[in-house]
Amino acid sequence: MCGIVAYVGDRDCTPILVGGLKRLEYRGYDSSGLAVRTQDGGIEVVRSVGKLQRLEAALAAHPLFGTDGIGHTRWATHGRPNETNAHPHAAGSVVLVHNGIVENHVALRAELEAEGVRFASETDTEVLAHLIAKAVDGGAPNLETAVRRAITRVQGSYALAVMSTKERGKIVVAKNDSPLILAHNEGEAFAASDIPAILPHVPEVLILEDGEVATLERAGITITDANGERVVRQPHRVSWSLVESGKGGFKHYMLKEIHEQPRALEHTIRGRISSDGGDVVLPESGLTPETAKEIRRVCFIACGSSSNAALTGRYWMEQLGGVRASVEVGSEVRYRDAIFGPEDLVVAISQSGETADTLAALRTAREAGARVLAIVNVRDSAIARASDGVLYTHAGPEVAVASTKCFTAQLAALLLLAVHVGRTRGSLSHAEGRRILEALKRVPGQVRTILANARGVRGIAKKHHQSKSMLVLGRGPSYPVALETALKVKEISYIHAEGYAAGEMKHGPIALVDETMPVVVLCPQDRHHDKTLSNMQEVMARGAKIIVVCTKDDAELTAMAAVRARLAASPDGSEPPPSSRPHPGNVDVIEIPDARSEVLPLLTVVPMQLLSYNLALLQGRDVDQPRNLAKTVTVE
Repeated sequence: MCGIVAYVGDRDCTPILVGGLKRLEYRGYDSSGLAVRTQDGGIEVVRSVGKLQRLEAALAAHPLFGTDGIGHTRWATHGRPNETNAHPHAAGSVVLVHNGIVENHVALRAELEAEGVRFASETDTEVLAHLIAKAVDGGAPNLETAVRRAITRVQGSYALAVMSTKERGKIVVAKNDSPLILAHNEGEAFAASDIPAILPHVPEVLILEDGEVATLERAGITITDANGERVVRQPHRVSWSLVESGKGGFKHYMLKEIHEQPRALEHTIRGRISSDGGDVVLPESGLTPETAKEIRRVCFIACGSSSNAALTGRYWMEQLGGVRASVEVGSEVRYRDAIFGPEDLVVAISQSGETADTLAALRTAREAGARVLAIVNVRDSAIARASDGVLYTHAGPEVAVASTKCFTAQLAALLLLAVHVGRTRGSLSHAEGRRILEALKRVPGQVRTILANARGVRGIAKKHHQSKSMLVLGRGPSYPVALETALKVKEISYIHAEGYAAGEMKHGPIALVDETMPVVVLCPQDRHHDKTLSNMQEVMARGAKIIVVCTKDDAELTAMAAVRARLAASPDGSEPPPSSRPHPGNVDVIEIPDARSEVLPLLTVVPMQLLSYNLALLQGRDVDQPRNLAKTVTVE
């Protein structure tokens, strides 16, 4: 949520800041603004509501020229999305931008108002501006000290970038529970919420840690801890290219990222399967044979799409790992008395590695003595650093708000983890592990096959894009895929969709089924196939429009669809003569390649991503940036 870009150098900073904000649009926002130090030493601010095009129009009417500046995209939390509440905010000589939430802002605001301070906005951020300005006026020797004094009063999360009219060529930044990265390159210093914002300008970045304050100047970056002591930190090279973070010729980031899944899966799997093909090698996980054998429970903690991946991981962990497993939603764990202990392995899953609720939950687990393993996509992210071990998915940058390649990469990582635990604990034989891993190695090629035959999915979407509601059914490991499909449909097409365990359909959802409702049935060839087929027949009997995802050459299901088509072609519902031309009827079939049951979720989800994408496209939705949503949820 929200985005920060800061620059100190010798170039005109306005195009650098605007370009950086554009590369952070995926984080979600409803207003934006810039603050630039002008030639006379003053700081001018331009803000606007809505997309960045409106900020660019405002800058065309009121140009800003200078070599130091800060930019921000805001996702409204405290205060409505309007120009007054947009960042940057000013107080006295201080101008700043802020990501996060000041939890004690009401008390701080009342205190400042009692001292005569007048507030211009409804935001919690303006409290920070006044606290820093108060420290500057109170005799702080420099802006760094003023910022450090102010943040000691603050409870909550923040990433700050602060400028002062009293100190040229300097921007001070600070963070707590909200991501901020830094970079320096030949007389220029940068700060941003995420790497893509500054990727065109620098080859290496520094990660700012919680409680630290950094000063950006042309000569370099100085990092200090909460006590003002100097911190020395080595930068690390960015492995993503600018081309990877762009659209690469695709109409949308989401479509590009769907098509990047074979490569993302290959990168996640590569180097993690033993030379004999029967074991998984995960040295970075921190799970030794001894610690793996001590595990009595695996608890997955995640939010959103990651929690759907976790549900799939639960099936695998119990089936292959031979250990009891559960799934917790991050936002629930932190506000109840969850019980963790030394015999628990807590697996925290997050695309960004910065999800606030997941981060807070894993800290709760660690305090209780549990071992924590992170599955994340972003190197050195907060969740990775707070964990005992980490399993990176190596999916590359994911820009679209709706997760696709990171979701399937998480599934691959979870399957690797389950096999690793099963082999280490002895619940999975070497021969069976080898067969599963061979099936996993074939998945990238099978996903390429699905993507190469994706045209039919768009035709199915055309039939259903005006629907008001949709039901998605699955059993076993297909149930989490049903939940993920429904989430994708809701996120980007705004069609109401519900994922349901197919066996639970008769406990309520079947009351919704009629001839106007599309029902997606995930029915691949696994041990749940016949039961799912039976559930599908019950839905068909109510006249629903069926979209079934099945294994290629599923003779039973194909025959059923053909009979249904012939019945639909007959005006009175009787069987038409064989010579009659079959009518498409109300059953659409999407086929996936034949595969072992363990890897089927990685295949069934791909056409569902394409279905969601095409439903949204046909409705004219903003596919990459759906309304009210943000890519990285760094506040509650």
